[in-house]
Amino acid sequence: MLSAIAYNRSMARNPADPGPAGIARHGRGATLDPANRFRRDTREAVDDGWAPPPPEPGTEPSRQVRTTVTVQLARTIIARNDSPDIPFTQSINPYQGCEHGCIYCYARPSHAYLDLSPGLDFETKLFAKPDAAKLLRAELAKPGYVCDPIALGTNTDPYQPIEREWKVTRSILEVLAETRHPFSIVTKNALVERDLDLIAPMAAAGLARVYLSITTLDADLARKLEPRASAPARRVNALRALAGAGVPTGVMVAPVIPQLNDRDLEAILESAAAAGATQAGWIMLRLPREVAPLFRDWLATHYPDRAAHVMSIVNDLRGGRDYDSGFGTRMRGTGVFADLIARRFEVACRRLGLNAGRGRTPLDRSRFRPPARDDGRQASLF
Repeated sequence: MLSAIAYNRSMARNPADPGPAGIARHGRGATLDPANRFRRDTREAVDDGWAPPPPEPGTEPSRQVRTTVTVQLARTIIARNDSPDIPFTQSINPYQGCEHGCIYCYARPSHAYLDLSPGLDFETKLFAKPDAAKLLRAELAKPGYVCDPIALGTNTDPYQPIEREWKVTRSILEVLAETRHPFSIVTKNALVERDLDLIAPMAAAGLARVYLSITTLDADLARKLEPRASAPARRVNALRALAGAGVPTGVMVAPVIPQLNDRDLEAILESAAAAGATQAGWIMLRLPREVAPLFRDWLATHYPDRAAHVMSIVNDLRGGRDYDSGFGTRMRGTGVFADLIARRFEVACRRLGLNAGRGRTPLDRSRFRPPARDDGRQASLF
């Protein structure tokens, strides 16, 4: 294990250094490990005779990078948000890091706060919050708590592969169902079907909504973009299962990547509508901080013939930069390409009947019932 860690560190390099194309590892999205921006020191790879030698450029490493999960002891579980371009005020992230390995994930930079790399570390060194349900129950029981829908899947996917074993997301849903607290879910994983026994009754009461994020219908592209997420066809089937169980469902075409998956926009919306989705949304590719060099390296590795063209359009969308963090523009971009995507999306949704009717009804806050306080104080009379 020590030699594997030493090898990972030897692959780290300055995010500003374009360097040669990285290494495509089976089942992993990142092709390199950019350095932690908070470190005052830098590391240089030195052969001490213990770690295995680095592989030749463009070849598979001799040892696969394994996933590890560490327990994270959080003090609170509900995160608050007041950003004007995000449609929720409260969210819960059962995990930190995400094994799906989506190369474009805007949450990757958060791993730097843990002294880890936003590259391979983000998708292989994961953190679980097994006491999430206990923390949630305590927060919902506070006298001053104000009920507002809680979003699951805002920074990491609540149904990433490790959820099968850890079941943190399910434990959270059990508390939300018990207290009749409204919630929404965004996921790329068909594992959400497992929890239909909790989600469907909540949806029938106007308390739940589920969105599947579908980036492309091209399985080969999806395998490179988001290597451990459910296959596109499997996600469409999950939409069908959710809708069949009476759950209001939607599709997120996110992110739209110029000259890579933008051609799939209408096809994704058509497949989702046919599966029973009633809502749809889209987000333009976002490349904050370390995500930009990671994505550039990924492009150079998998699509060297079009990498320059893709990034030229991205720069046009972002005022000549890789990313623009301004409210109102960060989710959509600006310019001709952004306007074209917005128009295509609007026309397709109108034709397919998306974003109208039942799915637009706000989730019901009035049914919320706080859990009993477990702090040793006098119990409620009712």
